[in-house]
Amino acid sequence: MNVSMSTRIKKTLKHKLATLVPAWEGRVQDVPASGEALSGPCAVLAFAEEVPKSAWAGYRRIIKISPYVRSEDGGAEQVEVWSAELVTGLHQVRLEDGEGGAFTCIYLGSTDSERRDAESGLVTRSLRFGVYVPEPQRTEHADAAGDVWLSALQRWTVDELGPDWSVYTEHWPEGYRMPSVLWRLTGYSTAAVGTSALEVRKQWVGHVLTGHTGMTDQTVGHLVEQLALQSRIAFHPRDDQSNEANESNVRFLTVDEVTADMQADAYLNGQLRLTLSQRIRRSMPTAPLMREIHHSKGIQ
Repeated sequence: MNVSMSTRIKKTLKHKLATLVPAWEGRVQDVPASGEALSGPCAVLAFAEEVPKSAWAGYRRIIKISPYVRSEDGGAEQVEVWSAELVTGLHQVRLEDGEGGAFTCIYLGSTDSERRDAESGLVTRSLRFGVYVPEPQRTEHADAAGDVWLSALQRWTVDELGPDWSVYTEHWPEGYRMPSVLWRLTGYSTAAVGTSALEVRKQWVGHVLTGHTGMTDQTVGHLVEQLALQSRIAFHPRDDQSNEANESNVRFLTVDEVTADMQADAYLNGQLRLTLSQRIRRSMPTAPLMREIHHSKGIQ
């Protein structure tokens, strides 16, 4: 994560925090210098470790948010109230910086108990959030054109959820929108079915991301039910000559299994697990025809 991106993210978060807790009166600041005392109520925002990127989620940076309050203004109890407001207001929330770059905050818990700050005497605790920043993708990996199964799954999801939803494939793009669904391939296997057919199976993970927990859970449940009920997804195989989808030839993918984990991290891990399969005819090896037969009358 470069300096410019870090600055934009921090500025965006400070503005969001000031909006979430009006009692801070906009006092959301960086870590104070040594010997500098804070005046409460306020919050301190600090960047912590940077986590290695993933192929679909981009960069993840850990941030710590520490609310501060005077003992006479509620102390530890008020810190708990503000902490709950921060989790509600930031967890799985998409934010956008001044240049249109989108990132998502995920609550990771708190490793600190309430404590009294030595310099100011204020009561505080630290909350940890992961900030996920999608990485720019090269154009050759920007869509689902390389996999007709993925294209079919994307079309099916768009038809099922409607035009208000964004449906992405393989990775979260820059400036992604919510509500949205991301499908990505995680496994591939084949198995012989008799001597003339081959079963191809692919495993997918689906990420459902919205701004409201209830809407997220409802959508995950709806997709699971519809995939199970419909059991097949139409697709158009590619033409061998042009390598383009043949719209006149419709085939179907079978839904073998679909499950959901409502507690999964929607952005990083995804809630849906889907297995699709298709049987294809195996090409049998050709042997040369027998041209001549030689025999001997002397064989007993």
